[in-house]
Amino acid sequence: MYTLKSKSENAGIAPLPLVKEQYSNYIARKIFALVAGAVLLFVLIIVSVSSGSAGLSFIEVVRAILSKFFNGIEVPTFNYNIVWSTRLPRVMMAVVSGIGLSISGVQMQGITGNPLVSPFTVGISSAAALGASLAILFGVPLVGIKYGTYLIILTAFLFAMLSTMLVFMLSKFKAASPATIILAGTALTYFFSAITSVLHYFASEEDLKAMVNWTFGSFTGMTWNTVAIVSVVILVCLPFCIKQAWDLNAMTAGGDDVAKSLGVNTSRVRALSLILSALITATIISFTGVIGFVCLVAPHITRFIIGGDHRYLLPGSAIFGAILTVGSDLVGRTIMSPIILPISIVVSFVGVPLFLYLVMTNKNDYWKK
Repeated sequence: MYTLKSKSENAGIAPLPLVKEQYSNYIARKIFALVAGAVLLFVLIIVSVSSGSAGLSFIEVVRAILSKFFNGIEVPTFNYNIVWSTRLPRVMMAVVSGIGLSISGVQMQGITGNPLVSPFTVGISSAAALGASLAILFGVPLVGIKYGTYLIILTAFLFAMLSTMLVFMLSKFKAASPATIILAGTALTYFFSAITSVLHYFASEEDLKAMVNWTFGSFTGMTWNTVAIVSVVILVCLPFCIKQAWDLNAMTAGGDDVAKSLGVNTSRVRALSLILSALITATIISFTGVIGFVCLVAPHITRFIIGGDHRYLLPGSAIFGAILTVGSDLVGRTIMSPIILPISIVVSFVGVPLFLYLVMTNKNDYWKK
């Protein structure tokens, strides 16, 4: 018996209800991955706070955290001080650093269309290292001030933003094209690194040790004030990053020509994303030192899990970037205790195998899907 088929069925296209169901399942899988990642991050935070020379159980840490908000929960003063004054600020700094660096990496890879680009491609890390080295070596000679923590933070931040502004101005000559951004950033990276090497060559043994230690990256000595400053910068920049999700989707999937045909002002999106990424990254590394691999590998891990849609890639990268930094810091504090390995070293050891696995097991264009 002949049955009438719809035009979509005759054309080989799935019926509309089926398409809606498939799309709902598509969204549900992404949301499930985000929720699962958030739960894993929460558990990892508690485990990280529990780890240390003064051993605290998982339950003791939870009680110490809850006692801050509920008067009915009583905990020993020692436990409370260890959690809230020492361990939790360090762990939360790892969280916000992972969030900020990962978001910056997504933005830079989106505007350049290059899976190997990160904020450090525009010379941020080398410029910040130069600023920190200058502060350590010279301090403020005019007023006789030797280097201190705040001077290092300020000079590292200013030099990182200086590098970004130079890349931005150079790219304006070529309409902020991806190739110009990458090439200008690479040139400035080598330039700043060369100056830093000269400073290292003439520095005293004490100053040289301080310069090198700064480049390793560390969450040691972090305070709630530090966490608050970085968090405020990320919260201010994040809405602008999320607002550009559709634009980044268009630029990543079809290139500038397709994006422009859809009404995307690619030059404006590229310039704004460059500034936002640089501001977030410069703020973080001015406090922690150089932690570079997170902003490269975390977005790729997230793409492998939930795909390349920037609406979900941005929050997903934030979650998995935080998992990477918190997990790496936990490994660095425990694997050779009482020696604490720098976070940048541990991140590289953890991230490189993951990154190579993604590269070897996926097609070249997997990160666009």
